[in-house]
This record gives sequence, structure tokens and C-alpha cells, in this order.
Amino acid sequence: MRISKYQALGNDYLVVEPAETGQPLTPSRIRLLCDRHYGLGSDGILLGPTAAPGADFGLRLFNPDGGEFEKSGNGLRIFARYLWDKGLVGVEPFTIMTPGGLVQAQVHGVGRRVTVDMGRVSFDSRQIPVLGSPREVVDEVLVVDGQPLAYSALTIGNPHCVVLGQEVTAEKARLLGPRIECDPRFPNRTNVQFLRVLNRATIRIEIWERGVGYTLASGSSSCAAAAVAHRLGLCDTRVAVRMPGGIIDITISQDWYVSMVGAVTRVFEGRFFEEAFAPEVDPGSGSGPS
Repeated sequence: MRISKYQALGNDYLVVEPAETGQPLTPSRIRLLCDRHYGLGSDGILLGPTAAPGADFGLRLFNPDGGEFEKSGNGLRIFARYLWDKGLVGVEPFTIMTPGGLVQAQVHGVGRRVTVDMGRVSFDSRQIPVLGSPREVVDEVLVVDGQPLAYSALTIGNPHCVVLGQEVTAEKARLLGPRIECDPRFPNRTNVQFLRVLNRATIRIEIWERGVGYTLASGSSSCAAAAVAHRLGLCDTRVAVRMPGGIIDITISQDWYVSMVGAVTRVFEGRFFEEAFAPEVDPGSGSGPS
């Protein structure tokens, strides 16, 4: 199996073309590929390009737990760079269809920066989804371990819960992130961002990704956090999002369409051997020489 690996601000993905998989990418095979001890290690797998009526390219996305998900900003930038490296796109914008909707991408310069128009954000509880009466989920309160947290929820093709506060740490994301991800009000679970507004043009976030865990950077999370900061009147339409992995620049239009610009790095391309998927032979089974 030929596999390429890229990272975007420390968020790493494996890119596999459908013809290279040999066998179907079952959840167990995905988990092994993403395992950092027994596989190659990654925050997910990008399967493409696939056929996509109405778009130049199609893309499927998988989390390390084996589950398929809708959209990833960093994953889309990586996939765009992969297409550029393969000579399938040039400097002109092109479209990618994901399970979370259609996006437009453009690769700049020598491929190290990519712009993705991520689509329109929505705070509508029915679209995210969030349980309860139909409403815009803005500046509500959820209680975790007796601690009230101010949050807003939205979708940009995948669900997000943005928690506003002054204390934004990796420890807090690791502690509260999994509890919020699986809160019953989010029937499809949710990505979680812990947001601190530094000024009208800059925010800082820590991220807990649905199906992944603690993450150094996330494109869709950056879009979600910037959109919430703007919706609450705390930031303008251009926002630099600072994360442990680096910075993504977000622009929000008047009708809530969001675009991002960020870095992508090519890591390696090589062959993954089918042997790695086979059960290990027990050295004590007596099958080998004594």
C-alpha cells in the first residue's frame, strides 16, 4: 500500500488513494495504520481522490478510532497539497466534495501554504445538532463536574462546541474535552475548543477533537472558534487563531462564510506492508525452531 504523510501545524494525516488500499479500509485496519507503535501513526486518514459529481475531487475522512467523519480544515489543506504534489492541480482554485459539504481550495507558492473556503457556519441547533428547542446555540451554559461553562455550538459541516474562558490550557482540554464531547445534548458527539480572546484580531485555543483526542491544531476548530468570537462581538472579521501547533488566519464574511489560510508540510511517501495487518506469531507457540 502506497501512503503519503503530511502534517499541518502538528496535525498529521495519512493520504491513501482508493486503488492502493488492496482490501477495504475497515475500522480495524484504520486503527492499526494510525497507531504510533504498530502502524505509521497519524491523527487520521484521507482517502482520495474519489469520484465526486459536482466537484473536481472527492474525499473521505477517517479518525484514528476507525470512524468516518465529515470535514477537517487541516485535512483539506493537506489533501490539496497532495493533489498539487501529484500534479493534479495547479495555482488555480479547485473544488473538493467532503461528507460535510463542498469546499474550494487553492495552493500557493511552492505548496507550503493553502487556502480553503470552508463554507458557511450555522448556529442552528437542528443543523449542528444540539438537543432541545430549535434555537441558535449562542452563549449558553453547560455544567461539567459541577463547573458551569459558557459555550456556543455551531456546525461548519461538522459539529463544534466552543467554551469561552480565561484559563485555556492543555490540561483543561484533556480533562473536560472528553466529557463535553460525549455530553448527551450532542447526539453525534462534538469537537471541543477552549477559547481565550487576546484582542479583536487574535484568539488562542486548545482543542479536543471528536474521535481523536487532544490535538495540537485544527482547521475547522480554528474556523469555529473565530466564528464564535465574532458572533459574540469580541473579534472582527479577520482573526489569527493561535494553537500549540501554530497559527491559522481566518476570514469571516458578512453572510458567515469562513475561509482559512495555513501551512502544510510534506513528511514522507512510502510503502506500508500487508504483513503489518497480520496477527503476530506467538514466539512461544512452538512453531519456530528450538
